[in-house]
Amino acid sequence: MNTTAKPKHIGRNISRIRELRGMKQEALAIAIGVSQQTISNIEASEIVEDDKLELIAKELGVSKEAIHNFSEEAVINYFSNFTDNKGPIYTGHHCTFNPLDKLVEAYEENKRLYERLLEAEKRK
Repeated sequence: MNTTAKPKHIGRNISRIRELRGMKQEALAIAIGVSQQTISNIEASEIVEDDKLELIAKELGVSKEAIHNFSEEAVINYFSNFTDNKGPIYTGHHCTFNPLDKLVEAYEENKRLYERLLEAEKRK
């Protein structure tokens, strides 16, 4: 039985991180100065040259180590920590005003402005 660990597929990790960031291959290609086909080839490769990996990591807003160590399980665990069975976990952020009150305020202000403009037109 062979217990040798399978090497990480760096290209697949790049692809998943890019997708999670909502970036298309073409956008990444333009950002690092290569063709979309080159990005496709990189994402199909198990190993990526260090200089290319550095550029890609910078554009994706992560470190090279984050690309090397990326795993789907880690992402799922990370986002699972934000919710529990009762819904979102309280993060200390709360709204200090009622958004509906702000909407009514804006409506009333616009109404007053409209009435002033209407009066000015009538005076002409």
